[in-house]
Amino acid sequence: PTAGTSYELDAIAAVVLGGTSLSGGHGLIVGTLIGALIIGTLNNGLNLLGVSSFFQMVVKGIVILIAVLIDRKKAA
Repeated sequence: PTAGTSYELDAIAAVVLGGTSLSGGHGLIVGTLIGALIIGTLNNGLNLLGVSSFFQMVVKGIVILIAVLIDRKKAA
């Protein structure tokens, strides 16, 4: 029952990067897949650079914030 417990942030980041708005609306599966590829590449790159897991989470949080800010600007 504990499998995948550390992947919540990755899932949210993939969906937001894929173009789904956090304030409602709809998204496309293709966009979510592209978001998942971006997050996977980011995870791999940070692991190869030897970045600690704490800072990896910080980077993913910043990516989510940027994606949300871009979404808000487009909606305004």
